[in-house]
Amino acid sequence: MASIRHFPATHPLPDWRNFGVMLRVLLGINGLAALAALIQAPAIGKWLESYLQMAAIVEPLLLVSLGLLALLRDALWRLPLRIGQALVIGLAGALAGWLILYAGSLTLVEPGAALRAVLLAMATAGLLLAYFELRAKALSPAQAEARLAALNARIRPHFLFNSLNAVLSLIRARPQQAEAALESLSDLFRAAMRDPGELVSLADEIALGRQYLELETLRLGEDRLRVDWQLGTAPLDLPIPPLMLQPLLENAVYHGIEPSPEGGTVVVAIARDGDELHITISNPTAGQAQHAAGNQMALANIRERLALYYDLEARLETEVGDHRYDVRITLPCQRKVR
Repeated sequence: MASIRHFPATHPLPDWRNFGVMLRVLLGINGLAALAALIQAPAIGKWLESYLQMAAIVEPLLLVSLGLLALLRDALWRLPLRIGQALVIGLAGALAGWLILYAGSLTLVEPGAALRAVLLAMATAGLLLAYFELRAKALSPAQAEARLAALNARIRPHFLFNSLNAVLSLIRARPQQAEAALESLSDLFRAAMRDPGELVSLADEIALGRQYLELETLRLGEDRLRVDWQLGTAPLDLPIPPLMLQPLLENAVYHGIEPSPEGGTVVVAIARDGDELHITISNPTAGQAQHAAGNQMALANIRERLALYYDLEARLETEVGDHRYDVRITLPCQRKVR
């Protein structure tokens, strides 16, 4: 099973196919171009004109470079780090030189600008690579795993305490069911104590969620807690971070079902849409806003873990509808990570 040790964010050469990397490159280079235009402009009022002229050259070069680097990503990762970095810098310089020479042949730029453009492109590429190398060190596997362990440590007490409470409530009233619930509880404890850096299959995460909801159903009763699983085209072998579903299911029960005497239905919809996995957990609002501290802590916890695993390619959103509260998670369908 894959782990955070193999995720692209921890590689010193950027994952040029990652949306977060592309966004940082675009913002960084355009920021440098804006600064260069400000220095080069004869007057402050001419800054925008100067920037637009520069962008007409920078943007095509930037887009072509990102496209080529995305195609060459795996080959560059297999090389020693410094050789890979040197090739990226050389590619940036070669593309800049070719573009300026082509523009010069059309009399769009002065003939002597090619060498200056090559040097600037190589220097800019070097600065970006240094930034991404420092960022990879900041997100080193050891530090990322330590952060994940801390985040999971915040989730576990709530999970284990609430699961234990569900079993304790059955011991006197329904001892036979309590015995079966204790067996499920041991499985839940084992799952909660997994290595937070390791990914689990979607099927395992769904099974954990089902076990937790079965315990809560025993505690609250089938007439109060109803669950509608809509798995659709969910790829059950897809690796995802652990404890994604359970904290959200716990929130749905404690903030949506338990406060209501008549209970309600928790809807869990999981489906694949192209290269994305969509997970939606919906519960009734029981006539109150779902903004309790525990609920927000779980959401913030999951958001931070998603950022550690996927950077900007995953997101968590909430929506308050007509007497419903929805939490939506979008993950990239990455079956294999380096």
